[in-house]
Amino acid sequence: MCNEELETSPTTLLVALEDAGERLDRWLAASHLDLSRSRIKSLILEGQIQVNSQTITDPSLRVKHGQSVTVAVPETAPAIPVPQDIPLAIAFEDDHLVVINKVAGMVVHPGAGVPDGTLVNALLYHCGESLSGIGGIRRPGIVHRLDKDTSGLIVVAKHDQAHHHLAKQFSSRTIERTYRALVWGVPTPASGDITGNIGRSGHNRQKMAIVRQGGKPALTHYRTLTRLCNERAALVECRLATGRTHQIRVHMNAVDHPLIGDPVYGSPRSIGKDDENARAAVTNFRRQALHARTLGFEHPTTGVFMRFEATLPADMQALLVALGGDANFF
Repeated sequence: MCNEELETSPTTLLVALEDAGERLDRWLAASHLDLSRSRIKSLILEGQIQVNSQTITDPSLRVKHGQSVTVAVPETAPAIPVPQDIPLAIAFEDDHLVVINKVAGMVVHPGAGVPDGTLVNALLYHCGESLSGIGGIRRPGIVHRLDKDTSGLIVVAKHDQAHHHLAKQFSSRTIERTYRALVWGVPTPASGDITGNIGRSGHNRQKMAIVRQGGKPALTHYRTLTRLCNERAALVECRLATGRTHQIRVHMNAVDHPLIGDPVYGSPRSIGKDDENARAAVTNFRRQALHARTLGFEHPTTGVFMRFEATLPADMQALLVALGGDANFF
């Protein structure tokens, strides 16, 4: 299905004194619009930007103090996802919900550049018309999400009542969610809390970061399960008190223990020449070493608390063993 441009309400911004003289495209990219600089440049060239009610088509225009800048962003209407016969690892299913053990590499719902092959496409095939539509046409039944390269447990609602009930539990933070992560270094202390508001990075709008102003409060409880590879790495359990985008990846990186294999927030560390097996395993690990291990919630119909557990997938098991871990932590 072809995408269609829809009209949206324009956003108006005022140029502050300290921003006077900045390029229009660069200033807009730093103005919390959640738009990349390339997208902003395209909008300017398309005549979607006005400065003091005058249409501007020059991205290099220098803004002046007090100017009013209006941005009109046409919204792309998403194509309706199609059912696709994609295998799913189902941990639990009834008439109200389904719990999936998502494989790494699977996107949860269609988006820019990912029109199909997602968990939503697989669920539409598996569940048929029973799947809840409350999450929108691109996210039917989706209550929460996991990053593409994060494996593990995710719950999906099959009807609106279940969706509302589960969403309320996420909002009130009564959902139990723990993750296993392989990180660089060994956290000190061995357990504790990581806090800090998470929002878009001011340096790279495609990344999240702990921000001094704005953002949303975030809290991650962690504990070290085992030290690995002569304390060059560790297996850590993270329990989410909040659920912000990339929360564990951002928080662990903020305390200088980024996830092994993380292509966005990671910073490669040396294993050392004394352990070729561990070094090869890390080099060949192509995703962030993060797995949604447990998921607990109150069933939306019966009220019974349900708890599910998913062992580490094969790739993380192999990496853990190569780093000196054992099967007790699978």
